[in-house]
Amino acid sequence: MWKIDLKDTIEMQSTYERLYDKKAILQKARPLPKMALQKIKHDLSIEWTYNSNSIEGNTLTLQETHLILKEGITVKGKSLREHFEAHNHEKAINYLYSLVEDNYVLRSIDILSLHALVLRSIEDDFAGRIRNGGVRIVGANFVPPSANKVSALLDELISFVNTNPLGLNDIELATVFHHKLVWIHPFFDGNGRTVRLAMNLLLMRKGFPPAIILKNDRKKYYEALNQANKGSYQKLTLLMAQALERSLNIYLHALPNTDEDDEYKEISMLVEEPNFPYNQEYISLLARQGKIDAYKEGRNWLTTKNAIENYIKNRKRERIL
Repeated sequence: MWKIDLKDTIEMQSTYERLYDKKAILQKARPLPKMALQKIKHDLSIEWTYNSNSIEGNTLTLQETHLILKEGITVKGKSLREHFEAHNHEKAINYLYSLVEDNYVLRSIDILSLHALVLRSIEDDFAGRIRNGGVRIVGANFVPPSANKVSALLDELISFVNTNPLGLNDIELATVFHHKLVWIHPFFDGNGRTVRLAMNLLLMRKGFPPAIILKNDRKKYYEALNQANKGSYQKLTLLMAQALERSLNIYLHALPNTDEDDEYKEISMLVEEPNFPYNQEYISLLARQGKIDAYKEGRNWLTTKNAIENYIKNRKRERIL
Protein backbone atom coordinates (compact mmCIF):
# COMPACT_ATOMS: atom_id res chain seq x y z
CA MET A 1 0.00 0.00 0.00
CA TRP A 2 2.58 2.56 1.18
CA LYS A 3 6.23 2.54 2.15
CA ILE A 4 6.27 1.82 5.88
CA ASP A 5 9.51 1.35 7.83
CA LEU A 6 8.79 0.05 11.33
CA LYS A 7 12.18 -1.41 12.21
CA ASP A 8 11.74 -1.34 15.96
CA THR A 9 14.75 -1.26 18.25
CA ILE A 10 15.03 -3.55 21.27
CA GLU A 11 14.19 -0.52 23.42
CA MET A 12 11.02 0.15 21.40
CA GLN A 13 9.87 -3.44 21.75
CA SER A 14 10.51 -3.14 25.49
CA THR A 15 8.44 0.05 25.53
CA TYR A 16 5.52 -1.69 23.80
CA GLU A 17 5.68 -4.54 26.33
CA ARG A 18 5.67 -2.05 29.18
CA LEU A 19 2.62 -0.21 27.78
CA TYR A 20 0.68 -3.44 27.36
CA ASP A 21 1.65 -4.49 30.89
CA LYS A 22 0.36 -1.17 32.22
CA LYS A 23 -2.87 -1.57 30.28
CA ALA A 24 -3.31 -5.05 31.76
CA ILE A 25 -2.79 -3.68 35.29
CA LEU A 26 -5.36 -0.97 34.60
CA GLN A 27 -7.91 -3.42 33.19
CA LYS A 28 -7.45 -5.78 36.12
CA ALA A 29 -8.09 -2.90 38.54
CA ARG A 30 -11.35 -1.93 36.88
CA PRO A 31 -13.82 -0.67 37.77
CA LEU A 32 -11.87 2.26 39.16
CA PRO A 33 -13.53 4.41 41.84
CA LYS A 34 -16.22 6.45 40.09
CA MET A 35 -15.09 9.82 41.44
CA ALA A 36 -11.46 9.17 40.49
CA LEU A 37 -12.47 8.05 37.00
CA GLN A 38 -14.63 11.14 36.43
CA LYS A 39 -11.84 13.43 37.63
CA ILE A 40 -9.24 11.83 35.33
CA LYS A 41 -11.58 11.88 32.33
CA HIS A 42 -12.47 15.52 33.04
CA ASP A 43 -8.83 16.61 33.35
CA LEU A 44 -7.69 14.67 30.29
CA SER A 45 -10.50 16.15 28.21
CA ILE A 46 -9.34 19.68 29.05
CA GLU A 47 -5.66 18.82 28.47
CA TRP A 48 -6.49 17.10 25.19
CA THR A 49 -8.49 20.09 23.99
CA TYR A 50 -5.86 22.61 25.08
CA ASN A 51 -2.89 20.77 23.59
CA SER A 52 -4.51 19.78 20.30
CA ASN A 53 -5.84 23.29 19.69
CA SER A 54 -2.54 24.88 20.73
CA ILE A 55 -0.61 22.79 18.22
CA GLU A 56 -2.79 24.39 15.53
CA GLY A 57 -2.21 27.95 16.79
CA ASN A 58 -5.00 28.52 19.32
CA THR A 59 -3.65 30.93 21.97
CA LEU A 60 -5.90 29.92 24.90
CA THR A 61 -3.92 28.77 27.94
CA LEU A 62 -4.75 25.58 29.81
CA GLN A 63 -6.40 27.60 32.57
CA GLU A 64 -8.43 29.64 30.07
CA THR A 65 -9.55 26.45 28.34
CA HIS A 66 -10.73 25.15 31.71
CA LEU A 67 -12.63 28.37 32.45
CA ILE A 68 -14.37 28.32 29.06
CA LEU A 69 -15.37 24.66 29.17
CA LYS A 70 -16.18 24.16 32.85
CA GLU A 71 -17.14 27.63 34.08
CA GLY A 72 -18.77 28.97 30.92
CA ILE A 73 -16.60 32.08 31.06
CA THR A 74 -15.70 34.18 28.01
CA VAL A 75 -12.03 35.13 28.07
CA LYS A 76 -11.37 38.78 27.27
CA GLY A 77 -8.98 39.37 24.39
CA LYS A 78 -9.48 35.93 22.83
CA SER A 79 -11.28 35.52 19.51
CA LEU A 80 -14.70 33.98 19.04
CA ARG A 81 -13.09 31.31 16.86
CA GLU A 82 -10.77 30.26 19.68
CA HIS A 83 -13.76 29.88 22.01
CA PHE A 84 -15.58 27.79 19.39
CA GLU A 85 -12.48 25.63 18.92
CA ALA A 86 -12.47 24.79 22.64
CA HIS A 87 -16.18 23.98 22.80
CA ASN A 88 -16.12 22.06 19.53
CA HIS A 89 -13.18 19.90 20.53
CA GLU A 90 -14.83 18.96 23.80
CA LYS A 91 -18.00 17.95 21.95
CA ALA A 92 -15.91 15.89 19.53
CA ILE A 93 -14.27 14.09 22.47
CA ASN A 94 -17.68 13.31 23.95
CA TYR A 95 -18.81 11.94 20.58
CA LEU A 96 -15.66 9.84 20.37
CA TYR A 97 -16.35 8.29 23.78
CA SER A 98 -19.83 7.35 22.56
CA LEU A 99 -18.27 5.36 19.70
CA VAL A 100 -15.66 3.45 21.68
CA GLU A 101 -16.32 -0.22 22.27
CA ASP A 102 -14.27 -3.41 22.07
CA ASN A 103 -15.54 -4.46 18.64
CA TYR A 104 -15.45 -0.99 17.08
CA VAL A 105 -14.62 -0.98 13.36
CA LEU A 106 -13.31 2.26 11.85
CA ARG A 107 -15.73 3.96 9.45
CA SER A 108 -15.33 7.00 7.23
CA ILE A 109 -18.60 8.45 8.56
CA ASP A 110 -17.08 8.63 12.05
CA ILE A 111 -14.05 10.56 10.79
CA LEU A 112 -16.36 12.94 8.89
CA SER A 113 -18.57 13.36 11.96
CA LEU A 114 -15.59 14.21 14.17
CA HIS A 115 -14.48 16.78 11.60
CA ALA A 116 -17.99 18.25 11.44
CA LEU A 117 -17.90 18.80 15.20
CA VAL A 118 -14.39 20.30 15.10
CA LEU A 119 -15.37 22.95 12.52
CA ARG A 120 -18.97 23.61 13.57
CA SER A 121 -19.80 27.35 13.58
CA ILE A 122 -16.27 28.04 12.30
CA GLU A 123 -16.28 26.74 8.73
CA ASP A 124 -19.79 25.33 8.31
CA ASP A 125 -19.45 25.10 4.54
CA PHE A 126 -16.52 22.68 4.92
CA ALA A 127 -17.41 20.92 8.19
CA GLY A 128 -17.67 17.16 7.70
CA ARG A 129 -16.94 17.39 3.98
CA ILE A 130 -13.98 16.04 2.04
CA ARG A 131 -12.09 18.78 0.23
CA ASN A 132 -12.77 19.37 -3.45
CA GLY A 133 -9.60 21.33 -4.21
CA GLY A 134 -5.83 21.23 -3.76
CA VAL A 135 -4.00 22.29 -0.60
CA ARG A 136 -0.42 23.02 0.42
CA ILE A 137 1.04 22.75 3.92
CA VAL A 138 3.57 25.39 4.97
CA GLY A 139 6.73 23.81 6.33
CA ALA A 140 5.89 20.25 5.26
CA ASN A 141 8.13 18.20 2.98
CA PHE A 142 5.27 16.93 0.82
CA VAL A 143 2.25 18.06 -1.19
CA PRO A 144 -1.01 16.29 -0.28
CA PRO A 145 -2.67 14.24 -3.05
CA SER A 146 -5.06 15.91 -5.47
CA ALA A 147 -8.68 16.22 -4.42
CA ASN A 148 -9.95 13.61 -6.89
CA LYS A 149 -7.86 10.93 -5.12
CA VAL A 150 -8.81 11.75 -1.54
CA SER A 151 -11.98 9.68 -1.24
CA ALA A 152 -10.37 6.51 -2.63
CA LEU A 153 -7.25 6.99 -0.48
CA LEU A 154 -9.38 7.43 2.63
CA ASP A 155 -11.29 4.23 1.87
CA GLU A 156 -7.99 2.44 1.28
CA LEU A 157 -6.60 3.65 4.60
CA ILE A 158 -9.72 2.58 6.51
CA SER A 159 -9.53 -0.86 4.91
CA PHE A 160 -5.84 -1.06 5.86
CA VAL A 161 -6.66 -0.28 9.49
CA ASN A 162 -9.55 -2.72 9.72
CA THR A 163 -7.68 -5.62 8.08
CA ASN A 164 -4.20 -4.80 9.45
CA PRO A 165 -2.40 -6.79 6.73
CA LEU A 166 1.05 -6.13 8.24
CA GLY A 167 0.05 -7.48 11.66
CA LEU A 168 1.00 -4.28 13.46
CA ASN A 169 0.42 -3.93 17.18
CA ASP A 170 -2.25 -1.45 18.31
CA ILE A 171 0.22 1.38 18.89
CA GLU A 172 2.00 0.92 15.56
CA LEU A 173 -1.32 0.71 13.72
CA ALA A 174 -2.61 3.91 15.31
CA THR A 175 0.68 5.65 14.47
CA VAL A 176 0.60 4.64 10.80
CA PHE A 177 -3.06 5.66 10.57
CA HIS A 178 -2.24 8.99 12.20
CA HIS A 179 0.46 9.79 9.67
CA LYS A 180 -1.39 8.54 6.59
CA LEU A 181 -4.48 10.57 7.43
CA VAL A 182 -2.29 13.66 7.83
CA TRP A 183 -0.69 12.85 4.46
CA ILE A 184 -4.04 12.40 2.70
CA HIS A 185 -5.15 15.68 4.29
CA PRO A 186 -8.81 15.03 3.49
CA PHE A 187 -10.14 18.44 4.58
CA PHE A 188 -9.45 22.08 3.81
CA ASP A 189 -9.12 22.88 7.53
CA GLY A 190 -9.22 21.03 10.85
CA ASN A 191 -7.13 18.05 9.71
CA GLY A 192 -4.76 17.97 12.68
CA ARG A 193 -7.43 18.03 15.36
CA THR A 194 -9.51 15.45 13.52
CA VAL A 195 -6.53 13.14 12.99
CA ARG A 196 -5.58 13.22 16.68
CA LEU A 197 -9.17 12.46 17.66
CA ALA A 198 -9.64 9.63 15.14
CA MET A 199 -6.29 8.09 16.00
CA ASN A 200 -7.42 7.71 19.59
CA LEU A 201 -10.48 5.77 18.47
CA LEU A 202 -8.09 2.99 17.47
CA LEU A 203 -6.27 3.04 20.82
CA MET A 204 -9.30 3.45 23.05
CA ARG A 205 -11.22 0.58 21.42
CA LYS A 206 -8.35 -1.64 22.63
CA GLY A 207 -8.59 -0.46 26.23
CA PHE A 208 -5.88 2.21 26.12
CA PRO A 209 -6.52 5.77 27.35
CA PRO A 210 -6.15 8.62 24.81
CA ALA A 211 -2.63 9.54 23.72
CA ILE A 212 -2.27 13.32 23.95
CA ILE A 213 0.45 15.02 21.91
CA LEU A 214 1.68 17.93 24.01
CA LYS A 215 1.97 21.49 22.76
CA ASN A 216 5.56 21.56 24.01
CA ASP A 217 6.36 18.68 21.64
CA ARG A 218 4.95 20.52 18.62
CA LYS A 219 8.29 20.90 16.85
CA LYS A 220 9.26 17.30 17.58
CA TYR A 221 5.82 16.18 16.37
CA TYR A 222 6.11 17.93 13.00
CA GLU A 223 9.65 16.64 12.55
CA ALA A 224 8.42 13.10 13.23
CA LEU A 225 5.62 13.50 10.66
CA ASN A 226 8.14 14.72 8.08
CA GLN A 227 10.28 11.65 8.78
CA ALA A 228 7.22 9.46 8.30
CA ASN A 229 6.63 11.15 4.94
CA LYS A 230 9.95 9.58 3.93
CA GLY A 231 8.79 6.17 5.18
CA SER A 232 10.55 6.19 8.57
CA TYR A 233 8.24 5.89 11.58
CA GLN A 234 10.76 5.55 14.43
CA LYS A 235 10.38 9.12 15.75
CA LEU A 236 6.60 9.15 15.42
CA THR A 237 6.07 5.78 17.13
CA LEU A 238 8.33 6.89 19.99
CA LEU A 239 6.41 10.15 20.40
CA MET A 240 3.09 8.30 20.31
CA ALA A 241 4.29 5.73 22.85
CA GLN A 242 5.48 8.47 25.20
CA ALA A 243 2.15 10.29 24.91
CA LEU A 244 0.29 7.06 25.60
CA GLU A 245 2.50 6.20 28.58
CA ARG A 246 1.78 9.58 30.13
CA SER A 247 -1.98 8.93 30.02
CA LEU A 248 -1.57 5.36 31.31
CA ASN A 249 0.48 6.67 34.23
CA ILE A 250 -2.20 9.23 35.08
CA TYR A 251 -4.77 6.43 35.37
CA LEU A 252 -2.41 4.10 37.25
CA HIS A 253 -1.59 6.90 39.68
CA ALA A 254 -5.17 6.59 40.93
CA LEU A 255 -4.47 3.02 42.11
CA PRO A 256 -3.07 2.25 45.59
CA ASN A 257 0.73 2.12 45.57
CA THR A 258 2.85 1.12 48.54
CA ASP A 259 6.29 1.15 46.89
CA GLU A 260 7.90 4.57 47.24
CA ASP A 261 10.43 3.67 44.53
CA ASP A 262 7.54 3.42 42.04
CA GLU A 263 6.52 7.02 42.68
CA TYR A 264 7.00 9.29 39.63
CA LYS A 265 9.17 12.31 40.32
CA GLU A 266 10.83 14.98 38.22
CA ILE A 267 14.27 13.80 37.16
CA SER A 268 15.83 16.93 38.67
CA MET A 269 14.39 15.90 42.07
CA LEU A 270 15.41 12.24 41.78
CA VAL A 271 19.07 12.97 41.09
CA GLU A 272 19.25 15.18 44.19
CA GLU A 273 18.39 12.26 46.47
CA PRO A 274 21.30 10.99 48.66
CA ASN A 275 23.63 8.49 46.96
CA PHE A 276 21.82 8.67 43.63
CA PRO A 277 24.45 7.32 41.19
CA TYR A 278 23.47 9.04 37.90
CA ASN A 279 23.37 12.63 36.70
CA GLN A 280 20.38 14.50 35.33
CA GLU A 281 21.68 14.69 31.74
CA TYR A 282 22.04 10.91 31.51
CA ILE A 283 18.58 10.11 32.92
CA SER A 284 16.95 12.82 30.79
CA LEU A 285 18.55 11.34 27.67
CA LEU A 286 17.20 7.88 28.54
CA ALA A 287 13.73 9.40 28.98
CA ARG A 288 13.81 11.30 25.67
CA GLN A 289 14.95 8.18 23.82
CA GLY A 290 12.18 6.07 25.36
CA LYS A 291 14.65 3.75 27.09
CA ILE A 292 13.08 4.07 30.54
CA ASP A 293 9.56 4.30 31.90
CA ALA A 294 9.07 8.08 31.86
CA TYR A 295 6.56 10.70 30.81
CA LYS A 296 6.43 14.43 30.31
CA GLU A 297 4.56 17.14 32.23
CA GLY A 298 5.02 20.51 30.57
CA ARG A 299 8.75 20.65 29.84
CA ASN A 300 9.76 18.30 32.66
CA TRP A 301 10.34 14.55 32.46
CA LEU A 302 9.13 12.34 35.31
CA THR A 303 10.33 8.82 36.09
CA THR A 304 10.76 6.44 39.02
CA LYS A 305 13.76 5.09 40.87
CA ASN A 306 12.70 1.55 39.97
CA ALA A 307 12.44 2.42 36.26
CA ILE A 308 16.04 3.62 36.24
CA GLU A 309 17.34 0.66 38.23
CA ASN A 310 15.51 -1.82 35.99
CA TYR A 311 17.04 -0.29 32.89
CA ILE A 312 20.56 -0.45 34.32
CA LYS A 313 20.08 -4.08 35.43
CA ASN A 314 18.84 -5.06 31.96
CA ARG A 315 21.80 -3.35 30.30
CA LYS A 316 24.24 -5.22 32.55
CA ARG A 317 22.49 -8.52 31.76
CA GLU A 318 22.74 -7.82 28.01
CA ARG A 319 26.49 -7.21 28.31
CA ILE A 320 26.97 -10.53 30.12
CA LEU A 321 25.00 -12.41 27.46
